[in-house]
Amino acid sequence: MESKHKVDKVTAAGLLVAFGIIYGDIGTSPLYVMQAIIMNEPITEEIIYGAISCIFWTLTLQTTVKYVILILRADNRGEGGIFALYALVRKHAKWLTVPAVIGGSTLLADGVITPPISVSSAVEGLQLLYPNIQTVPIVIAILTMIFIIQAFGTKVVGRAFGPLMVTWFVMLGVLGLNQIKDHPEILKALNPMYGFDLLTKHPGGFWMLGAVFLCTTGAEALYSDLGHCGRENIRISWIFVKICLILNYFGQGAWLITEMGNLLDARKPFYEIMPEWWLLPGVVIATLAAIIASQAVITGSFTLISEAIRLNFWPKVRLIYPSDQKGQLYVPSINWLLWLGCCGVVLFFQKSSNMEAAYGLAITLTMIMTTILFSYYLYIKRVNLWIVIVFMLLYLFIEGMFLGANLLKFTHGGWFTIMVGTIVAGLMAVWLKAFYIKLRLTEYTKLEKYLPALHELSRDISIPKYTTHLVFMTNASRATEIETKVIYSIFQKRPKRADVYWFIHVDITDDPYTMEYKVLSDDDNNDNVIKINFRLGFRVDQRINMFFRKVVEDMVLNKEVDITSRYESLSKQNITGDFRFVVLERFLSFENDLPFLEQLVMKTYFFVKDFTTPEDKWFGLDSSSVKIEKVPLIIRPVENVKLRRVYN
Repeated sequence: MESKHKVDKVTAAGLLVAFGIIYGDIGTSPLYVMQAIIMNEPITEEIIYGAISCIFWTLTLQTTVKYVILILRADNRGEGGIFALYALVRKHAKWLTVPAVIGGSTLLADGVITPPISVSSAVEGLQLLYPNIQTVPIVIAILTMIFIIQAFGTKVVGRAFGPLMVTWFVMLGVLGLNQIKDHPEILKALNPMYGFDLLTKHPGGFWMLGAVFLCTTGAEALYSDLGHCGRENIRISWIFVKICLILNYFGQGAWLITEMGNLLDARKPFYEIMPEWWLLPGVVIATLAAIIASQAVITGSFTLISEAIRLNFWPKVRLIYPSDQKGQLYVPSINWLLWLGCCGVVLFFQKSSNMEAAYGLAITLTMIMTTILFSYYLYIKRVNLWIVIVFMLLYLFIEGMFLGANLLKFTHGGWFTIMVGTIVAGLMAVWLKAFYIKLRLTEYTKLEKYLPALHELSRDISIPKYTTHLVFMTNASRATEIETKVIYSIFQKRPKRADVYWFIHVDITDDPYTMEYKVLSDDDNNDNVIKINFRLGFRVDQRINMFFRKVVEDMVLNKEVDITSRYESLSKQNITGDFRFVVLERFLSFENDLPFLEQLVMKTYFFVKDFTTPEDKWFGLDSSSVKIEKVPLIIRPVENVKLRRVYN
């Protein structure tokens, strides 16, 4: 109830945060949409009214109805986004993994092209004042600055985002109104028939949908940032944002009326509707808005990766929390990969008009996958089946048309984002498949069977004491079980004598912010075998060292365990015993006879794993008290070994 109240609460601060975080992408689309639609065609009344009509109804049906009104209802304890939605429905059908992987990977691919196109479109306004200026170095410098500041967190900068974006939207609205008052006939474009006629009667009109779609590419961000802003803050702020966007698009249409019969050439309608005296301040504000749009996409990618890791879709890479503010997350590996991708896009495409040809194809796939997942969410919520079917068919039809039109972009640059999305999806698929292979073949045994042996080992003074408290990280989710590899490590690899044996398991829940633990101790034997099961949400940082210390403190206060050193001299001084963690790190054994596909999956998995964060650092363990033990992962050992003994 608390999370529901929070997500539905409207505050002035919440509205300002919503302006600053979620509308950067969709808010900067007026910079390039009209130019992308018209391209090299002569400007005609049919194109002007049809394009504006398509934009209005796309923003209404796709952004307002689908996302703002409907999909924002599907919150996971106040959190949104395609992986949060997947976490709500994944227990009901295994095949839902497919749309989740495709949607998540294409959303990440979109993060490679959104910053370049937003910043390039804004900076290119300088060419109206300085025709010979080279914009590529400026764009790369701005993008580099954006990626560098990620490591420091954006808490301070974020406070300025809201007012800046409000200024941006006010500017959009005022510029648009200024043109509409001179040509009010543009308001006829509200009639959807103009859009229908453009798509069905104008030669090549259907393919213009690919450019029209650019006006709604930021809609997915509204849902992804639900947890940062709150549902009602988004819905109320969207009313203002949509009005300003519509006014600007209609204003650009009004200016285009004065240019009928001409070619647009390299002119940008967005900058053409600005008074000359406002051009330089306008470019500055547009560039700041583009920076904010880029910032939102980058931080959204960080959140997406952190969720993917805990849903077993992504390698365990290093996560950094620059501040204590909720949502402040920095993923160095993703940050610099995105930077390389963005710089590559700028250098390859050079101009924003070329980037428009590559933009939109990947995010269309994300929206289709969200439609599929949300339809299933409605189904499990027992919404009337006919309503579910109508919703799914309607939006699959709309987004299918957008996808069809965007496919034209494939050879013009769309292949780039599809290539990035395919690589990301492939890695996600490998990681998930490897997780299930390991899960299937990991052997477990009853912990109860080994309790007497553990107690005996603990009292066996003929074996040197390994540590006072020995802590094992275990994959056994059942409280009564333990991996056979852990037992092997304690008794056979090198007998590890300790006074207290701790076994820690971490279970990731579909609830984003769960923080719970359960203790199972052997009450009849002086509590020297204790298992702790942590239940952590998929957005909770796994700081196991800190969490374990808290658990031990609570157990000491409750007199459930004595952590005083068992060494006689130290015990007299009431000194706390030493703790040592053991993490079992698997490697692929040579003794395997794998099917080709599984062999490829596991070899890829272990190759990538070598470049990722080690298990001890991932769990936040103190490296000075951690021992890493390599254990072979034997998958289907080689059978029918034909080995013959000879005697002479």
